Amino acid sequence: MTSSKEYGSNSWELIVTVDHQYEEEQKEFTLRVSGDLHIGGVMLKLVEQINLSQDWSDYALWWEQKKCWLLKTHWTLDKCGVQADAKLLFTTQHKMLRLCLPNMKTVRLKVSFSAVVFKAVSDICKTLNIRRSEELSLLKQSEDTLKKKKKKDKNNKEPVIEDILNLYNSPVISGSPASPGLYSKTMIPIYDPVNGTPVSSTITWFSDSPLTAPNCSILAFSHPNCSPETLAEMYQPRTLADKAKLNAGWLDSSRSLMEQSVQEDDQLLLRFKYYTFFDLNPKYDAVRINQLYEQARWAILLEEIDCTEEEMLIFAALQYHLSKLSLASEAQDFTNESEVDEVEAALSNLEVTLEGGKMDNILEDITDIPKLADNLRLFRPKKLTLKAFKQYWFVFKDTSVSYFKNKEAGHGEPIEKLNLKGCEVVPDVNVAGRKFGIKLLIPVADGMNEVYLRCDNENQYACWMAACVLAAKGKTMADSSYRPEVHKILSFLKMKNRSTSPQAVSDPESVDMKPERFVSPRYAKKYKSKQLAARILEAHQNVAQMPLVEAKLRFIQAWQSLPEFGLTYYIVRFKGSKKDDLLGISYNRLIRIDAATGDPITTWRFSSMKQWNVNWEIRQVAIEFDQNVSIAFTCLSADCKIVHEYIGGYIFLSTRSKDQNETLDEDLFHKLTGGQE
Repeated sequence: MTSSKEYGSNSWELIVTVDHQYEEEQKEFTLRVSGDLHIGGVMLKLVEQINLSQDWSDYALWWEQKKCWLLKTHWTLDKCGVQADAKLLFTTQHKMLRLCLPNMKTVRLKVSFSAVVFKAVSDICKTLNIRRSEELSLLKQSEDTLKKKKKKDKNNKEPVIEDILNLYNSPVISGSPASPGLYSKTMIPIYDPVNGTPVSSTITWFSDSPLTAPNCSILAFSHPNCSPETLAEMYQPRTLADKAKLNAGWLDSSRSLMEQSVQEDDQLLLRFKYYTFFDLNPKYDAVRINQLYEQARWAILLEEIDCTEEEMLIFAALQYHLSKLSLASEAQDFTNESEVDEVEAALSNLEVTLEGGKMDNILEDITDIPKLADNLRLFRPKKLTLKAFKQYWFVFKDTSVSYFKNKEAGHGEPIEKLNLKGCEVVPDVNVAGRKFGIKLLIPVADGMNEVYLRCDNENQYACWMAACVLAAKGKTMADSSYRPEVHKILSFLKMKNRSTSPQAVSDPESVDMKPERFVSPRYAKKYKSKQLAARILEAHQNVAQMPLVEAKLRFIQAWQSLPEFGLTYYIVRFKGSKKDDLLGISYNRLIRIDAATGDPITTWRFSSMKQWNVNWEIRQVAIEFDQNVSIAFTCLSADCKIVHEYIGGYIFLSTRSKDQNETLDEDLFHKLTGGQE
């Protein structure tokens, strides 16, 4: 019998299920509580009743019906809204999670299921030694990918043994100094900038880390490509709508894993979400650079991004070169490297920084008069007309291009002046065919004006292309990024330049090359194996002398120069429209794209954005731009929160600067991306 006093008006029974770490079955416990008891008191009562001597510090209460953690231990049950019908689970906050990395390797490690995803990713990156964690996030695999995987497993009668790297000795607990990976807070170089191997002294410092030399090798080195058969079985998006489906699974950065129905030992993808890679430095970023290279490589092999045949051969040549270098690097023993005095290394690094990097004198100094003038050919496409280019005298000043009948007329009124601010710039190049074209899509009131420019040679093209790229962002040629942009374009063109050599084609290494591993299945079907090998080896001559890390950086740069780079697609319905369109989100702009043709309709720059908000009731994103331009759309292929977070995330990343000492304003990120649901 229970006394009547225990059944007071404010006392009631609360059932809590305990998820024991070492026991398979969960046990239920009944506690008598009152509404003014705080969460910490409930946990204390529960532990006393369990009467088991163990470390309970990682345990917390999870409210099943509301899908939320009760982490504010000073709050009372009344304040939390917990009543007798509440189903509470007393469970660990850190659980095992399988993460598929960009290099398709799976790691298994402990992750916080109670921290918001933004914080959880930061802790994961610290363990894996990837700086700038704000550029990455967690992605659930798309249904199409999973369907293809299930079909493959069905056809495969032998059991598939997954190759998993276990890092579960490294609890990723916020604020815990244990197992820091090879993360250097003092910014002492921790990798060899030429071949990406960890410097030996660093390995000895962090010998207790899960990232000892062998594990670091798995993350920092590129491994042999998979077979063409495996590649053909992987999911490849065929249309822009398919690409949009891939982006539907991004997790909400403002909520925890548990709140988003992620279970213990589930598999998620860790990927670079935002395509603005800040401060890539080979001395600290061997893992980051390799994972970035791998994400780019798989995007090209699976045709998640389009490229020309010429570009595909460049990517294939770099992959072939890197596969040879990686095998050679792995054969070396890390610890046999000569010891480098850390202070000396830091001083020499400072010396280089103070002197400034050496720049190739490709151009004259242009800071005085930011202006280009030359003969170019122009073509404006019209219906039922042949592609006939006509020569004019062009003058590029500030962010505008004017063209005249000839050089002598250059002092008068131009035939037309094109303002390139906010336009789309697309390369139209075939080096082998000596074609150096620039396609400009210039925004006008009713859509985009299409203009083609044709240059005579590589140098002219590099100068004008760089000027167009900067003008589209609202920058002039006086900007410090103009010269590096020209240099980048020229180096990419140089890689494309094919120098035929009979020696290259009859290279004995091509026998074991298996060229189909380095190109997408579509290109592999187009050529015979010998032809493909010969063409890859021909392109390889231009990159054969590159060190390992530089080759990876070149691959990343070549990927960045593709017209579709950095565009994330979503299927949307614009307000007032009767058909679905695609929305492309990039680091500096939004593009409305025709879903049927894939042609851009309108571009809006973030720099001209005044404000954006979400109507959570009808799940509609509304954005206001300068000059009284406003748009609104609902997202059909994903939750509108994902699109809202993408826009806010890119704006947040544009606020970063090198003097921040890598500390991030997490509150600002959540203000810009969280939304008020």
